[in-house]
Amino acid sequence: MNIYREITPLKSQDVFVVLDSVSNGFDYPIHNHPEYELNLIAGMSGTRIVGDSTERYTDCDLVLLGPYLYHKWDGDRHLQDSGQPYRVITIQFAIDLFSGQMFQKERFIKMRNLLRDSSRGIKFHGKTFEEAMQIMLSLTVDKGFANIIEFFQLLDLLSNSTEAAFLASEGFSPGALRSESNRIQAAYSYILKHFTDPDLKIGKVAAQVHMSESAFSHFFQKYAFRSYTHFLIDLRVGHACKLLLDTDDTIAQISSKSGFNNLANFNRLFKKYRSCTPVEYRKRYLEKNDFNWTRQVTPWQFLPAKTRVNEVVHPVAYATKLVHL
Repeated sequence: MNIYREITPLKSQDVFVVLDSVSNGFDYPIHNHPEYELNLIAGMSGTRIVGDSTERYTDCDLVLLGPYLYHKWDGDRHLQDSGQPYRVITIQFAIDLFSGQMFQKERFIKMRNLLRDSSRGIKFHGKTFEEAMQIMLSLTVDKGFANIIEFFQLLDLLSNSTEAAFLASEGFSPGALRSESNRIQAAYSYILKHFTDPDLKIGKVAAQVHMSESAFSHFFQKYAFRSYTHFLIDLRVGHACKLLLDTDDTIAQISSKSGFNNLANFNRLFKKYRSCTPVEYRKRYLEKNDFNWTRQVTPWQFLPAKTRVNEVVHPVAYATKLVHL
C-alpha cells in the first residue's frame, strides 16, 4: 500500500503549530509524518484509522499520535452534505522538541512517557477530553508566550489522565510496557525480539527471567493484563497488519514472517482478532487510500512514500487557519 508522507507546516523556529479547520472536509489519504500530532474533532462522526486500528468515532474525538504512525479520519458523508458545522484542531510539534537537557529533569518524566506511548496512538475521553478541548480552543488564538504555557498545561493534563486507551496494537508499533519491574521489562524485550519465531514458547521466556512456566504465567498476567498467549498473538497479528500495509508480500509470506506455524492457523486467528481475513484487511485499507496526490488542494502537502522530501518545498498556503507558536 502507498503510504503518503505529509509535509507539515512546522518550521524550525516553531515550538508547535496549530491548524484550525471549520467544515473543511476530510479529503486526504492515509499518511504519516515525523512530527507528533494531537488531533481534536468536534461536531462530526466517522471512521478513524490509526496504525492497524479502525474504529468509529461519534460527535467528538481526541487522539495523540507519535511520529510516523499511519493515520486518517473520515467524516460521515451524510453529515457533511447536510451542512452540519464541525471543527478540527490539530497541534503538531517536532520529534526532538523534548530532547533538550531541561526536559530530562524529573518533572518531565510523565510527559516523556506520554510521548513514548503515543507510538501506538492514544485516545482520550471523558473529563480529560472536555478540559483538553478548552485548552486547544484557546491555543487557536496567538497570545504570545501564554500559548507556550498552555501547551505544557495540555501535555501535563494528558500525561496524568487515566481516561485514555491505546489504538494501534503492540505488534504494529512495539513499545515498552509501562512498569517498574526489571523482570517484566526483560521478558517483554525478549518477546519483542523473538515473537516472529514460531517456536517461541512460554518456557523459553520464563527461563530468561529464571521462573517456572506456572509462576511466569501468573506474573505476566499481572503486569500485562492478559495471558502470555493472548499477548503473543496480539504482537503477531499486529505485525502481520503492518506487513499487509507496508509490503506486497503474499499472505503466506506474511504468515511466516509474523511467527505463525501454518497459513490456516494464521487466517483463523487473524479473522478472530480483526473480524476480517488478511485479504479483506488489505483491500479495505487500499480502498480507504484511493487518493490522487497530483490533485491536492494544497500542492505538495502529501507525497508518495518514495518521493525524496528534499526535492519539494513546503506549501505556500494551507487551506486552514494556521498559527505558528
